[in-house]
Amino acid sequence: MKALSFLSLLMFLILSCEKPSKVERKLDNIFYDRAFDYREDNKPDSAFLYFNRAKDIFQQQKDSFGIGKCLVNMAIISTDKGDYYGGQEISLNAVSYLNSNNEASLVYIKSNFNNLGISSFNLKNYTQAIEFYQKSLLFTKDTAAILVIKNNIANAYRKKKQYQKSIDIYQDILRQPINKQEFARTLSNFAFTKWLQNPHYDAKRDLLKALHIREKENNSWGQNASYSHLSDYYSIIQPDSALEYATKMNIVANRLNSPDDRIESLEKLIKLSTPVDTKRYFGLYQKLNDSIQTSRNTAKNQFALIRYDAEKNKADNLKLQKDNTEKKFQIIKQRILLFTVLFITLTISVVSILWYKKRKQRLELEAENSIRNSQLKISKKVHDVVANGLYRVMTEIENQDIINKEHVLDKIEDLYEKSRDISYDKPEPVYNHFHEKISALLLAFATEHTLIAIAGNTPELWEKVSSKNKFEIEHILQELMVNMKKHSKASNVVVKFEELRDQFFIHYTDNGIGLPKEMQFKNGLTNTGNRIKSIHGEITFDTKVERGLKIQLSCPVS
Repeated sequence: MKALSFLSLLMFLILSCEKPSKVERKLDNIFYDRAFDYREDNKPDSAFLYFNRAKDIFQQQKDSFGIGKCLVNMAIISTDKGDYYGGQEISLNAVSYLNSNNEASLVYIKSNFNNLGISSFNLKNYTQAIEFYQKSLLFTKDTAAILVIKNNIANAYRKKKQYQKSIDIYQDILRQPINKQEFARTLSNFAFTKWLQNPHYDAKRDLLKALHIREKENNSWGQNASYSHLSDYYSIIQPDSALEYATKMNIVANRLNSPDDRIESLEKLIKLSTPVDTKRYFGLYQKLNDSIQTSRNTAKNQFALIRYDAEKNKADNLKLQKDNTEKKFQIIKQRILLFTVLFITLTISVVSILWYKKRKQRLELEAENSIRNSQLKISKKVHDVVANGLYRVMTEIENQDIINKEHVLDKIEDLYEKSRDISYDKPEPVYNHFHEKISALLLAFATEHTLIAIAGNTPELWEKVSSKNKFEIEHILQELMVNMKKHSKASNVVVKFEELRDQFFIHYTDNGIGLPKEMQFKNGLTNTGNRIKSIHGEITFDTKVERGLKIQLSCPVS
């Protein structure tokens, strides 16, 4: 029934129309074509898998536009399946691959920002949803799509209880030359919002007018929305009428197989029905709600697994390439060794011939070599002593701001002995509401120019994580965010947390300038590496992407 669902469908149809273009056919990416076939056959899981494979092909071809198209489609599929965080993360990743100066990219940029708006709306982040919808408008030329997006913006203002802003937008749409279905949708939203603003407002006439238009146009989704509005409107003044419309909404929602609308209709029936019926509806509600959550969690995990497997395959391929390189290196080493042995053999042969002729010279040479070897042994001992001395001096410098030169020699031996016995037997700190602390840490770096999106940061996720790991992870995240703030120039940052097979994962993604090819790790990143090693974890910098930065941190849960 939602306008969001209609716009998502509209954007999907627009993207479907893009499939036969010469640009896409020219790239000869069979996975991309197959992904569309699966999507048109209503097989979103398979479509997601093949869009992900097509993305890998486009990455090999260094085709930024192709990568962006695949990511947008994957993001829309994730959002439609209820994986709002996943859809948001993928959409933000797609932003850096789509060029607004390329005419062919505009439809995908529009759809991508719209998808970000839908996911934000469903996550109840209405302010962010409005921002994304407004960005989508900047790239929208189609009049029908513009009106739908404006309607969505008005709906978001209504959710924020900024009713007058919402009403102004609805009135502006109603003044436009629009078709009957769009008129009915806007009129129903307008009347319903006026009633929310003023409970004494008589919205019945406009609500019924919108319903009659939708019934005449045989618009089942629209009828569903009208039944919802009318049920809420009559809930206080005429409960019997409210129950009748809630029942009609439930019938239509079941026919449309719309899980969210079925849940909403059952909530209304539970509130309005007799105690006997309420018990029955509550049982249906619980069963349906459990089924929806299971289905969405399954989809979320499946999509995450597809992306994880794809990244794992890339890592395996890189390892294979590395192994092949090492084998080639070993062959080269063997050849060098062979040439060295031949050279030595030849040299020995020459020396042997000379030995017979110049015995005296050879003996003198051996004596000289003996002296040289003795000198080398002595030099090595001196080197060890000097090195140890330097080590102690460096330790003095590192641990003291001001060095007393008169006493430094007296302290060297004592400091060296102490350095071997240092231990850190501190009790592990106790962390309460750690997920809130992490959210506060990450969001502290958000500005009007930098959007921070957080996924998976739930209390349950942190329950198994040890205090030591929490301590290190907190400082690692702080170091990453400081580096982002100083160097990345990113406008969109996504930090996603998840647990998989007793491993804790943090996926960091931004659309900044990325890492230079010749990257040097300064103190901050070096400390980060040391911290992750101390908890037996790993850190991976993905430098393959043309723009932005992806970092994966992993460590055991405890």
